[in-house]
Amino acid sequence: MVVKFSDIAKGPSDLLGDDYTTKTTLKCKKNAGPLAVTIETDRSGSGALSSKVGTKFTYAGLSFDKVQLKPDGSNVLETSIKPYPGLSTTFKGGKGADLGFDYTTGPLRMTGSFDVKDMSKFSTSACLSAGDGIHVGGDAVYSTSAKGLSAFNVGASYATGPLFASVTTASKISQVNVGLSYTVNTNLTVASTSTHSSAKPLDVFTIGGKYKAGFGDVKAKFASNGSISACVIKEVAPKVTFTGSATAPASDMSKLKYGIGIVM
Repeated sequence: MVVKFSDIAKGPSDLLGDDYTTKTTLKCKKNAGPLAVTIETDRSGSGALSSKVGTKFTYAGLSFDKVQLKPDGSNVLETSIKPYPGLSTTFKGGKGADLGFDYTTGPLRMTGSFDVKDMSKFSTSACLSAGDGIHVGGDAVYSTSAKGLSAFNVGASYATGPLFASVTTASKISQVNVGLSYTVNTNLTVASTSTHSSAKPLDVFTIGGKYKAGFGDVKAKFASNGSISACVIKEVAPKVTFTGSATAPASDMSKLKYGIGIVM
């Protein structure tokens, strides 16, 4: 399967980024006839609750991927339609409005998005599956105000057996991001991400792992800013998942922050 260029380094970044939180949230999903309804509730530090209500459904070949009402009165609308095999056209509206496409043909996958609200930019990407676990690609953003490229980057990833490695650039190829993950066995996976540039050979790094214990999944990581984080993900009942997370500076554990998330 050909991945989008934005997902070329997804493995290590997801393992070290997903599930860690300092918020208290409840996410409820329920089918109501042809609709899939989702209610997401956040609890602030003062104890106030705020909720987002959303749904998704398909009608006459048009997919309403996200219809959401937010507590501040704003809304989100995301739709997609597949007019041709391998081609999906999309609309994403919220604070902005973007028309996009996602096209796959053979080993090549291309995406594009145009800001139709402010007419300010057009972004595009391409990713090629070169075989033997190798993906290469790049992306670019054209700014109408600057009348030129405001961003452009390239990247590659390689997967073989338990090993995954990715190298992507940022800031117009002036920065290099490296991601690594290794599946030690069926229970343990370790990963790292790091950022490099000519000014700072090793700027930012994070190392961590995921262990499938008998009571649930345990994740932990250490970041170059001195913070230590850990979380536990457990299915406490059928289709009910509990996530408990905590993070603190290694130098001062009294500044511990925690988060709780429930999805049902």
